[in-house]
Amino acid sequence: MNICNLSNLKINKTGEIIDFNCNSNIKRRLFDLGILKGSNITPIFRSPFNDPTAYLVIGTVIALRKDDAEKIIVTYE
Repeated sequence: MNICNLSNLKINKTGEIIDFNCNSNIKRRLFDLGILKGSNITPIFRSPFNDPTAYLVIGTVIALRKDDAEKIIVTYE
C-alpha cells in the first residue's frame, strides 16, 4: 500500500481516504460532500491547469480545488 495526498493521485487510480490534515471548518464541508474516512475516491478529470479536479466518490462526481485535495490523505495499491 502506498500513501499520498489526494491531489497527487493519478487519474482513474482509486484510493481509500485514511486521514485529513485540515481544520474543522473544511473537514465539516468535506464530510457534507460524502468524503469520509474509509471511502473510495477516484480522480476522473483534471482541468487544463490542474485546478480543480473532478473526483468520483460514493457514486457522485464532485470538484475539489487542489488546496483542499492536498489536505486529504489516501492509500492506494
